[in-house]
Amino acid sequence: MAVSDILVLVTSVILNRIAGIYFPYSFLSITPVCSLRTVLTSTAVDSSTWLTVTFTFDRFVVISCQKLKIKYCTKKTATCVTGIVSALCTIKSAFSYFIYEPLYTFNNVPWFCKPKLIFYLSPAWIAYDLIRCIFNPLLPFVLILLLNALTVRYILVANRARRRLRAQSHGENQNDQEIEKRRKSIVLLFAISGSFLLLYFLFFITILYVQIAKVSYFSGSDFSESTFILEENGFMFLFLCSCINPFIYAGSQNKFRVELKNGLKYPLRRFLK
Repeated sequence: MAVSDILVLVTSVILNRIAGIYFPYSFLSITPVCSLRTVLTSTAVDSSTWLTVTFTFDRFVVISCQKLKIKYCTKKTATCVTGIVSALCTIKSAFSYFIYEPLYTFNNVPWFCKPKLIFYLSPAWIAYDLIRCIFNPLLPFVLILLLNALTVRYILVANRARRRLRAQSHGENQNDQEIEKRRKSIVLLFAISGSFLLLYFLFFITILYVQIAKVSYFSGSDFSESTFILEENGFMFLFLCSCINPFIYAGSQNKFRVELKNGLKYPLRRFLK
């Protein structure tokens, strides 16, 4: 998950945004490379999104499905799921390479990318665009909300029942390690999926607006245009989610926090000596 988020920053922010603004006439702007950048960006964003969904499902199984947990929550399953998600995202995004054509040709070199007219007219491309919107972010958004709701419902019911049983047998003041484990698991789950829902919300609204209002995604760079402002702010929060998540992954690990504290204390100890 951390790798996929870092790839979002590399492809979407460095190769697309920074390179496009500060190096507009580099080899990255040649049409085949420009199309490839779009594929890489789409693959990284989709992988990051769907790995968040699979993580949310994994936490749901751990907490709510004790029988399935033994078979599903294994290293082998995690490896297979990660591979399948990455492969499907790559295959789905590969079609984006054929959407674009050169903005203009200079000295027989095609420059920049613009969507082909057939992308807006062909039933096949219209269907692909609809599937792409459902694939990310509509379906992930709904699945994460649903899984979180089911997980919270199970925890509340299970905790109430567990407290009643323990109160009858051990008294009210006994610490429950199982409830403490569930609490830590739910904090991690909400930190990751909650940040995803909050920061992807504007991107989600943008997709809905584009589909309902029948306007173009590719609205140029008119800063006074409301569609452009909405779309760019949606992307900004999407990239911010990828910036935040690696810190959440690392910060949730006890060993990482211990090593971080040791690293911060080491220069002070050396200075005092």
